[in-house]
Amino acid sequence: MFDALNDAIMTAVGSPWITLIIPVVVFIDAFFPPIPSETVVVAAAALGFSMGTPNAWVLILLAALGAIAGDNLTYWIGRRVDLTRFRWMRAERSVTALEWARRGLEKRTGVLILTGRYIPVGRVAVNLTAGATGLPRRRFVPLSILAGVTWALYTVGIGVWAGAWFRETPLLGAVIAVVVAIVVGFVIDRISTARAAARERAIGTTGTTGTARTPHATARHDAARIPPVRATMREDHARTPFN
Repeated sequence: MFDALNDAIMTAVGSPWITLIIPVVVFIDAFFPPIPSETVVVAAAALGFSMGTPNAWVLILLAALGAIAGDNLTYWIGRRVDLTRFRWMRAERSVTALEWARRGLEKRTGVLILTGRYIPVGRVAVNLTAGATGLPRRRFVPLSILAGVTWALYTVGIGVWAGAWFRETPLLGAVIAVVVAIVVGFVIDRISTARAAARERAIGTTGTTGTARTPHATARHDAARIPPVRATMREDHARTPFN
């Protein structure tokens, strides 16, 4: 049974359809995180190394194209759609993610767009906020291209590494590659969250009001701030050509 499953998976990966599936999955994942693009790309790279197809460089190209197109669509949605009109965007978790992205984009635009690509929910928040706050397209597009290419290299690289180590058992190599990718993504997410929390604590201790707010109160306060922030940051981006 295991051999039959292994053969079926290898056949699917070797199918010409994989060249369509990879960019489509990565594209959708850019604005719909439940789609597991990292899992698909890493597994395809690991199995492809053992089979000789799909070629790793082809996978990198396909993954990069899907990521760049998806990130730019998300940015466009942020520019065109008022995010607060959707109830789910006013939820505490969404407000917190958007506020984290907004504050990060104010000070380290390039770093946040590049690192955000490696965090499923983070990249959606960053790219939506970049559009909503009026980050100029001439700045976002080059950064999104660089982010998409480096992410594709990293993702396929993990798969190739696992495929090389487990050449005799390609399915096991694919599973290990997926686990490694998930762990790395989780670590990046935790580090980003910890650093953001540390900055928030530093801001809180240097504040002049001395008034503490609960997370729920903070989320409600931030939700109320999102609409005027759009106009404010557009002015800031216009005055600051490089970041």
